[in-house]
Amino acid sequence: MEEKELSRNNRDLQRRKRKRKSRRYKKRTYRLLLAASLAVAAALAALVCILLFVIFSGRAGKKAEQAAALTGGAGSQSAERFRELTEEVLALQEQSQAEPERVSTVKEIATETDETTVGIDVSEYQGNIDWSQAAEGLDFVMVRVGYRSSETGEITEDACARYNLQEARDRGLLLGAYFFSTAVSEEEAVEEARWVCELLKGYPITYPVAYNCEGFQNPDSRQYALTAGERSRIAEAFLAEVEAQGYTGMFYAARNELKGNALWDTDALELGYRIWVAQYGIGDYPDTQKPEYSGEHVMWQYTNEGNVTGIDGGVDRNVAYFGYSEAALPKAEAADTVEADPEVGVVFTEVSEQVTAKEVTNLRSTMDQGSDGNIVAELHNGETALRTGTGNNGWSRVEYNGQTLYAVSSLLTTDLSYTPPAEEPESEFKTKFTTVSENVTAKDVTNLRNRPSVEEPSQVIVQLHNGEVIVRTGVSDVGWSRVEYNGQTLYCISSYLQVVN
Repeated sequence: MEEKELSRNNRDLQRRKRKRKSRRYKKRTYRLLLAASLAVAAALAALVCILLFVIFSGRAGKKAEQAAALTGGAGSQSAERFRELTEEVLALQEQSQAEPERVSTVKEIATETDETTVGIDVSEYQGNIDWSQAAEGLDFVMVRVGYRSSETGEITEDACARYNLQEARDRGLLLGAYFFSTAVSEEEAVEEARWVCELLKGYPITYPVAYNCEGFQNPDSRQYALTAGERSRIAEAFLAEVEAQGYTGMFYAARNELKGNALWDTDALELGYRIWVAQYGIGDYPDTQKPEYSGEHVMWQYTNEGNVTGIDGGVDRNVAYFGYSEAALPKAEAADTVEADPEVGVVFTEVSEQVTAKEVTNLRSTMDQGSDGNIVAELHNGETALRTGTGNNGWSRVEYNGQTLYAVSSLLTTDLSYTPPAEEPESEFKTKFTTVSENVTAKDVTNLRNRPSVEEPSQVIVQLHNGEVIVRTGVSDVGWSRVEYNGQTLYCISSYLQVVN
C-alpha cells in the first residue's frame, strides 16, 4: 500500500505544480476585481465609458465585463482608480497569455494500475537467455528490438529480439520494448518508429515502447552536432509515431542528462511522454524506493549489474511505479516461432577453406560442450568439411552435409594429408610419454631402469656410458625418457642424456 501511495503522490505532485501557477494568476485577479468594485461604487457612468473602450479595443475580455457589471456610481476619482485597476487586470492577463499554462498530454491507459512492478531490460549483449530460469520473480521485460548504427546509419535488428520477446511471453512476463536511436532528423526518427512497430505487431506489447539515445557527445557520433532541442524534437517524433500506431511512448535517459534540462528538453518531453530514468550507485530497489530525481518519471533503472539466474553476466534491473490489470493483445497475427541464434556474442572471421579432423571431432548444433544433446555428427580424419568462419571463442563454423555446425578449432586442420600420431601402447605406468624417435647417449654414465622411477620396485638393469648410442622413443613431462636397449624397453632420467646427430 505504501508503494501505491508513493506512486500516486509522484504523479499528483507534478499535476499540482502545473496547476499552482494558474491558481496564483486567478487569486490575484479576483483581489484586483474586488478592489475595483469597492473603488467605483459611485462611478457607474465613468465605468460604462471605460468598458466600451476596452471591449471595442479587444483587450478587456470577460473578466473586465464582469468587473463593470458589479460596479455602479460615478465620480472622476473613482473612475480613475478603476482604470488603473483595469489596466492591472489586463497586464496580468497578457502575462498569463505570454506564459501559457503547461498541461500534461501523457497518454492515459485504461488498464494501467498504481501497482509497483519489477523487471529487466535485455539485448543481444546478454547472449542466449535461459528464460525458464530468468523469468522467476519478474513482472515485465523491456526488450531491445534494434538499433541504428552510429557510423553507417543503418537500422539493424537485435540478434536476440524475437527470441527474447517469444520466450519471455511464453513464460508469462509482460512485454515492453526499446530502440537505440542515432537519428539525425525527425524523418529518420519516424522511420525508426515504423520499423519498430512493424517488428512488434505480432507480440503482445503491454508496457511502453521506449526511445533510447546515448553517445551523442562522442565526436564520432552522427548526432554530435545536434542541439539538445533538436535531439528532443527527434525523440518526440519517434514517440509520437509509436503512439499513433497504438503503443505507449516512453523516453529513456540518465538522471544527469534530464536534470535541469541539461542535455534534453526535459520539460517538454515529460509533458508528453512517460519518463524512464537511469541512476546507479544509490542502492537497489526495494532498499531504495526512488532515484534522486525530482522530475516526472514512472520507471527507474537502478543498476546495470543485476544478477539473474539464467543470464550470464550483469543485467539492467528496473522498477516501474505502475502495472497493468491485463496484458495487451498483438496488433497482428502471432509472430513466427524462432530458435536461439547460436552465434550471439561471438565475432567470426569469415573464411572459406576445407578442413579435416586431426583425429575425430564432434560437430555440434551449438557452441556448447556441456552435454551431448547438441552433437549432430562426427568428423573423422580424412573426411572434409567447409569451414566458413573462425570465432574469437575458439570455435569454427563449418558446412557439413548441408548443415551449419560448429567444432572446436584446435581439433581441425587445413592439412588434408595430416596423419594422426600412432597410438601409444597401453602402459602399466602412470607416467605418460610423448612419442619421439631419436638417437641419444649418456652425458657421462646413467642408469637404465625397468620403471620410470628411482623408488622400489624400480631396478637398475644396465648402465649406459657416453658414446654408446641407443634410440629414445618417448619423453615425459616429469623428466623421464623411454629408450630401447638390446631389445628391451627401459627408462632413464632425461637430463642425463644428450641427442646424437
